[in-house]
Amino acid sequence: MSVRRLAEASVQPASFAFNRANAAAAKQWIKKYPKGREQSAIIPLLMIAQEQEGWVTKAAIETISDMLGMPRIRGLEVATFYTQYQLNPVGTRAHIQVCGTTPCMLRGSEALMDVCRSKIHHDQFHTNDKGTLSWEEVECLGACVNAPMVMIFKDTFEDLTPERLAEIIDLYDAGKGASVAPGPQNGRTGSEPASGLTTLKSEKAILKSTREREAREAAKAARAAPDAIIATAVPAPAPVAPSKASKPKTDALETSPALKTPSKTKVAPAVEKAASVAAPLHSAANANKADPEVEQVSKQRSGPKTKAEPASAFKAPEVKVPVAKAAKPAKPSLDDKNRPAGIDRPALVDDLKLISGVGPKIEGILHTLGIFTFAQVASWKKAERDWVDGYLAFHGRIEREDWVKQAKALAKGGVAEYIGVFGKKPV
Repeated sequence: MSVRRLAEASVQPASFAFNRANAAAAKQWIKKYPKGREQSAIIPLLMIAQEQEGWVTKAAIETISDMLGMPRIRGLEVATFYTQYQLNPVGTRAHIQVCGTTPCMLRGSEALMDVCRSKIHHDQFHTNDKGTLSWEEVECLGACVNAPMVMIFKDTFEDLTPERLAEIIDLYDAGKGASVAPGPQNGRTGSEPASGLTTLKSEKAILKSTREREAREAAKAARAAPDAIIATAVPAPAPVAPSKASKPKTDALETSPALKTPSKTKVAPAVEKAASVAAPLHSAANANKADPEVEQVSKQRSGPKTKAEPASAFKAPEVKVPVAKAAKPAKPSLDDKNRPAGIDRPALVDDLKLISGVGPKIEGILHTLGIFTFAQVASWKKAERDWVDGYLAFHGRIEREDWVKQAKALAKGGVAEYIGVFGKKPV
């Protein structure tokens, strides 16, 4: 969104006050909000001020903010956020908003803007020489079916041609804007097709009142001409009773037909239950057998685990064979001869974290081994590097990150030397 600022101080009025009618309207708007929420009326009150003055002045924003008991900066935030508020003076007789969104653009809105440039001013938000007219390009005004269109005050003028817009501008400039009928300017009604309605030409199918009126007229005609042949309506088929094919048979008291009065069924629930076949007793052995018709073999569903197959058995490529993890190598001893020589903690300790790969935790471990300076790391031989790599379980990381080369650069000239050697700052 572009930056929106208030008009220059030279055009701002010294004060603002609602007229009598708008003051009453403002009070009604404030009453619509609960006590303590009166500040929510800022948007409609700013619109009323704009309709009264033609644009929203700084004095109007401050006056309305004071009316609602809100900080003036909050009022300024609202006024400068919403593009519906005009923050600069507009034409006293008309401010024309030309829709430039895609449907209107495809139907010629750019030609309408050229008319505004030639008749009002080359740039938007500038008035004509007499100060009576101004214009701007806006986004969708909501009449895409009737594109292209413009809005003047609260009225929309649709289905425009450049020639028709030029006529409308001249009428407003002459003070005769009230004579221009809003809406489509090509003779169409509403948003119906320009050639007229093509569907829903009769209300008979959609309005019950129309159908009832026609029925009354037909009955009246039948009474007036008893000898006329009147088609009789075909009676509607009798409703089909729902089928009981899926109704469950049960001896429950709630659904027993013997308990309904009157009932043709005279069998008591106890008699019906006695005649019913009891469920078979549970057999764990039978339940554990697979159905031969399904498995094509008689076998148990569950049983002892199968024996492990030999290691030499063929495995399908997609079958993943678990591989035993190799045991972690033992950490080298602190008494190993290849352990780098340590020193007592000096008064000035180098920041070993400047070496890429050394963090606070690794630096602490190196300190416990007596490693405090870059020079110590720079002097490590291959056996010493391997010992430290194994002690830290780095798996060759010291060689890959070249700790010795980093330490030599830092010991020689600090960060500046490091940048000169590696082309980047130490991390």
